[in-house]
Amino acid sequence: MTSLSVGVAYLLSLIPYFAVPSIIVYSSLRATGHILNFNIPTWALFISTTVARPLLTSFRHRYQYYQDAKAAERLGARLVPHNPEHALTVVKKALKSITDEFPGGLMHNWSLQHGHSFTIDRLSSRTIISSDPDLVKAMLATQFDSFEKGREFTGQMNSLLGNGIFNVDGEMWKFHRAMTRPFFTRERISDFETYDRNCETSMNLAKIRLRQGEPVEFQDLAARFTLDSATEFLCGHNVGSLGAGLPYPPSSPHQLAPELTSHPSNVFVRAFALGQHLAASRTALAEDWPIAELLGDKVVPWRRVMDDFTGPLMEVALRKWRNQEKEKYMSGKVNAGDEKDEDLNLLAYLVRHTQDPKILKDELVNLMVAGRDTTACLLTYSLYMISQHPAVEDRLREEIYEKAGTSGTPNYEHMREMKYMRAFLNEVLRLYPPVPNNVRRSNVPVLVPPKVPGEKPFYIPANTSILYSVINIHRRTDLWGPDALEFDPMRFIDSRVNKYITPNPYIFCPFNAGPRICLGQQFAYHEATFFLVRLLQRFKKFKLDDRYNVSPPDHWKTSNEGTKKKEKIHSLSDLTMYVKGGLWVQMEEI
Repeated sequence: MTSLSVGVAYLLSLIPYFAVPSIIVYSSLRATGHILNFNIPTWALFISTTVARPLLTSFRHRYQYYQDAKAAERLGARLVPHNPEHALTVVKKALKSITDEFPGGLMHNWSLQHGHSFTIDRLSSRTIISSDPDLVKAMLATQFDSFEKGREFTGQMNSLLGNGIFNVDGEMWKFHRAMTRPFFTRERISDFETYDRNCETSMNLAKIRLRQGEPVEFQDLAARFTLDSATEFLCGHNVGSLGAGLPYPPSSPHQLAPELTSHPSNVFVRAFALGQHLAASRTALAEDWPIAELLGDKVVPWRRVMDDFTGPLMEVALRKWRNQEKEKYMSGKVNAGDEKDEDLNLLAYLVRHTQDPKILKDELVNLMVAGRDTTACLLTYSLYMISQHPAVEDRLREEIYEKAGTSGTPNYEHMREMKYMRAFLNEVLRLYPPVPNNVRRSNVPVLVPPKVPGEKPFYIPANTSILYSVINIHRRTDLWGPDALEFDPMRFIDSRVNKYITPNPYIFCPFNAGPRICLGQQFAYHEATFFLVRLLQRFKKFKLDDRYNVSPPDHWKTSNEGTKKKEKIHSLSDLTMYVKGGLWVQMEEI
């Protein structure tokens, strides 16, 4: 028997929602007419029953707003200001912004009119939009238990992320957290052999492409490096995406070579990208996203492709665990065949604690989002900024030569001493955070303390979604100084650190903060640093190849988002930021 599509099931679930008020109004009018011996015209019955639900919804929203205002007043607080645009206008702009606006651009433009925190109406809900670090601090740390991912976000992302660590709350989140924490200790993330092998392959591929007279698509190169490194580190098996080779420019006759399109890693990455884009597009419709997928869940087919890729990794780990369990049974020794925890990779460790295929597949996909996309984003925008600032390139190479030599392999101590490299990565993360926007949902009424003494706190009702923009927080001139829109790594070294950047991780949160802080952030810093050291030891004079890079839309030049006037690439965001069409660069061998 064929199951109903997610869209059809959602519409069917709305039948009682719309039908009950109409039935009550219709029955009441007919009964009244009967009692008063008055024949109510058909047109009047039709109009009354049709508008019953909209009128009831409008009344309910106004009454809820009245109740929230009264609750805020009782607590000496205030509601977040409201953007009066109609819900349909909001949805239309949100859908358009996914492909036409700089990440966070629409929210930035709204904030110029309504402040750093304001509410917007969706089709069936109200959402808070915020670029206020104090609210972010409350959600991520000081009032962490009062917020969660929430059913709206988890519902939108379920067919992509399932019950993985980035899409669950409560006990399931704690389970995933406990499982992954031991694998991001200093000892484990400082084992640089994995980075070194994959870096060497990456550098050689870049050299081959350049010697062919073609540019390198650096975003793709960085993503292959991080995918191979992540799968080797997390699963004990390198999927060999670098072995598929690098893409050629769009005009090249080699661009559709079978080995480029049919390699399992390329099939996985294409499904991964499309799945992310489709899942992210659901956010514009909030909880009503199934309406746009009446013919079926658009993400599920791509998730199946991803599972076909990760499935063999899971099966190898399960098979090894079953063999160990069999050896225990045959020998009668409880610990027979067991490896020590420190000798296991993360997947093998997970299999010891659960053999549920769905949990394992979901966690693999979630970890690949983190292991591939976020660090690939950091490396991509690092090279973009190096290509725009030759003096920064020279300063980085000078520090690399001083600490690790012209060709030496960097180690943990080298990286710890590279102060400018760390400041450089922080500045890239500030202007181009891998996850530019994120969401939380209040599970109880919350008061957010005011930043200005004497000002009333904000009152946030229970079950309110808050979409917060990290990228806009990172570009606020009142938090980062009048030069906040300029790229300058020295802001993390000179006197501006104490003047503008408070020693507070919730202001600068490239990898999130609080109890849900990314466990892999130091892994990402190490991986990105190692790759950039190797890159700057081998290549110089990085330049964008404007023949192939996609230019930003013309309307960005006159946008309120100041940095857009200087953008030379078209940046977009699904779950993570990326460069539309890739980052095509020319560089010279040293």
